Amino acid sequence: MESRKEILGILLVLVIGICFALANTLAGLAYTGGTDALSVSTARFFLPALVLLIILIAKGRKLVLPRRDGLIAIALGLVTVVYTWALLSAIEILPVPLVVLVFYLFPVFTTFIVAAMGWERMSRINMVAAIVAFAGLGLALGVSSQSINPLGVIFAGIGALGLATVSAVSHRVIRSGDPRQATFYMAATAAVTFVIITLSSGEFRLPTTEPGWWGFIGTNLFYAAAMIGFFAAISLIGPAKTTLYSYVEPLVAIGAAFVLLDQVLEPLQILGGLVVVGALVVAGRANLKASKPEATPRAPGNDGPANP
Repeated sequence: MESRKEILGILLVLVIGICFALANTLAGLAYTGGTDALSVSTARFFLPALVLLIILIAKGRKLVLPRRDGLIAIALGLVTVVYTWALLSAIEILPVPLVVLVFYLFPVFTTFIVAAMGWERMSRINMVAAIVAFAGLGLALGVSSQSINPLGVIFAGIGALGLATVSAVSHRVIRSGDPRQATFYMAATAAVTFVIITLSSGEFRLPTTEPGWWGFIGTNLFYAAAMIGFFAAISLIGPAKTTLYSYVEPLVAIGAAFVLLDQVLEPLQILGGLVVVGALVVAGRANLKASKPEATPRAPGNDGPANP
C-alpha cells in the first residue's frame, strides 16, 4: 500500500511539473495575442484562491489564521506578487526554457537563505551542486546565436529569489498546521494586490487573437491545477520528494516552447540545462537521504511550480 501511495505521488508530481511548464509556456502564447505580464499576473491567482476557499470550507477548516501567522502569510503574498510579476515579465523578454532554467535555481537560493538564517547548515554536496548548477546556467545563457537580454535574466533571477524566500520562510516561520490556510492567504493577497496595481495603472490587456486567448485561459487553468495538485502530492510523498521530482519542469518547458512557441535552444544550451537539472537532482537526493522521515509540512514549501 505504501509503495502504491509513493508511486501515485511521484506520478502526480510529474503531472504537476508538466502543468507548471505548460502554464509558463502558455503565458508566452498569451503574449502573442496582445496581453502582458501584469494582466496575466492579475488573473493568475483568482482560481487557486477560489478553489482553496472551497476546499477549506468543505473540510470545515478555519479560514482565519492566528494574527502572527496571518501577517507573515500576507507578507509572503506580497513577495509572491513580486516574483510572479518578475517571472512573467522575463517570459516576455527571453525564451521560456531559459527563463525556467534561471527560475529553477530557487532551491539553491533557498539553501543559501536557510544557511544564512542559521536554520540549517549548508552541506558540501549542496555547495558543489550550486557551483555546478551556476556553471550549467552560464553555459545555457552564454552560448547563443542571439544576444541574451540581461534584463530578462535579472527578472528571472528575482523570480527565483522570491520563491526561495517564500519556500524558506513559510515552512519554518508559519506555525499553523494546515498549509492550505497559509497558501489561501498568499493567493488572496496576491490577487487583491494585482487588482489594485492594475486599477492604478489603468491597463488590463486581454488577448485579441484566438491563440492568445487559448494561452491566456490555459496558463491560468494549468497554474491552478499545479498549485492545488501540489498539496495532494505533499500528502502522499512529502515535501522533499515533491520538490525533487518537480525538476521535470525545465525539461518539459524546452519541448513545450518548441511545439507552442517555435522557440528552439541550441545543443550546448540544452546541455547546460541538463547540467542544471542534474545538479539539482543530485543535491535533492542527497538531502532526501540525509533527512528524517517526512511529515506533512506546516506551510507550503513551493507555489509554482511552485510555480511557479
